[in-house]
Amino acid sequence: MKIKMIVCSALAAFLLAGCATENQAKLMAEAKISKETAQQTALAKVPNGTIKEAEIEKEKGKLQWSFDVTTSDTKDITEVNVDAMTGDVISVEKESAESESKEAAGKKDKKGADKD
Repeated sequence: MKIKMIVCSALAAFLLAGCATENQAKLMAEAKISKETAQQTALAKVPNGTIKEAEIEKEKGKLQWSFDVTTSDTKDITEVNVDAMTGDVISVEKESAESESKEAAGKKDKKGADKD
């Protein structure tokens, strides 16, 4: 019984990951600004920054690249959102590492809930 549950859980996780990857590819095809160009724009806003995570998403009806940028002098994360159609910076927000972890967990829960 436990093996069956483990196998089913693994299969569900695999399918959700596949859907997320497919959605990312679809959004990337819509973007006029490449990930690389948007990344350069984001890094210009955070001196000595390193991209920790990047994704393309639609938020409030806008297609945007979202970058989590870290710097060696702090544990905080700077989230830089770049418009995927124009290349303009939409927002730059500092987040504590703790709040970033909570946000990431919430996104995972939301993606799972959307697929039900």
